[in-house]
Amino acid sequence: MSRQSRTDRPYDIVLFGATSFAGALTAEYLAAHAPGGLHWAIAGRNTEKLERLRERLPADAEVGVLRADVSDPASLRDLAEHARVVATTVGPYVTYGEELLAACADTGTDYLDLCGEPEFVDLMYVRHDARARETGARLVHAAGFDSIPHDLGVYFTVQQLPEDVPLDVEGFVTADAAFSGGTFASALNQFARQREMVAAVRDRRRHEPRPVGRRVSAPLGAPRFAQEVGAWALPMPTIDPQIVRRSAAALDRYGPDFRYRQYAAVRHLPIAVGGVAAVGALVAAAQVPPVRRWLSDRLKPGDGPSPEKRAKSWFSVRFVGEGGGKRVYTEVSGGDPGYDETAKMLAESALCLALDDLPNTAGQVTTAVAMGNALIDRLGAAGIRFRIAAAR
Repeated sequence: MSRQSRTDRPYDIVLFGATSFAGALTAEYLAAHAPGGLHWAIAGRNTEKLERLRERLPADAEVGVLRADVSDPASLRDLAEHARVVATTVGPYVTYGEELLAACADTGTDYLDLCGEPEFVDLMYVRHDARARETGARLVHAAGFDSIPHDLGVYFTVQQLPEDVPLDVEGFVTADAAFSGGTFASALNQFARQREMVAAVRDRRRHEPRPVGRRVSAPLGAPRFAQEVGAWALPMPTIDPQIVRRSAAALDRYGPDFRYRQYAAVRHLPIAVGGVAAVGALVAAAQVPPVRRWLSDRLKPGDGPSPEKRAKSWFSVRFVGEGGGKRVYTEVSGGDPGYDETAKMLAESALCLALDDLPNTAGQVTTAVAMGNALIDRLGAAGIRFRIAAAR
């Protein structure tokens, strides 16, 4: 199925899960920034909530409403057949996400999510990448703070370095922000599924081809004091390095031997030690179902910080890239990462897939592979800054 054959679909973009906290912010962003003539809709299981959301949007925003439910595969298939691009905020994705992705892969519909769950991404590659390649669907995961600043930040950094030489890039993340109930629930779910995650990784390795004549890696670094950023660097076992590694495997521009490591940058040692201990305690607690349920009830999906809190939030990811005798410093930065900027990233990614002239890709692809510079340009115009930085 060619992309041209999808031009007669009623909607360019459908946003599924639009009444969630992140979904509503994404809908508001699209209503404020979608170009004239774009046909888009909001979707979810509760039509009344969708109608109330539409009423909150600007009066001149022409937005359709579609009912679809993760428990009704036929409704998800119908949704996919009505759109050129589907963006979904409905997680945990390993629990609720596959039927919609499968429908998009089967109907040649481009798919975007906010997934930070490695298990889901690996399972979807094994089960649906081949079909998506047949139909021309682009399946793009982690199109929010997980993992756009990291994936596109490394892509931007690599372009500042020499070609055809071994490259080494490190990312250092700092942020002041709050987590959503949905993000917290997804994290707890992943902490409790370590065996399933390992099994999914192994299954993917059996199916995924490796780069020919090139080597890419994203090892977990060791804690250290990083002079480059003047902070303690703590390894981040998130999905971001995996996404970066897949971009590097797909694009020759990353060189013959590419390595990426990612850290949380913490200024003060006691805070660093306390953070490591807190994460360890949370992982341990997630293994006990009653404790996990109690923790989930502390911050329910749909909850989120106030506009005042979000207005004060920010993030920065600094990169140090080396190769061919050259060292570069770059930075990706913006406002509230968990909500406002994530909504912006998801919406701009959907607009990019729907409207921009992009490389001819299909199957499970990363933001760097599918959209690259076009998305960097969009995000830059929207206030997320990509820049070459000075050494500390």
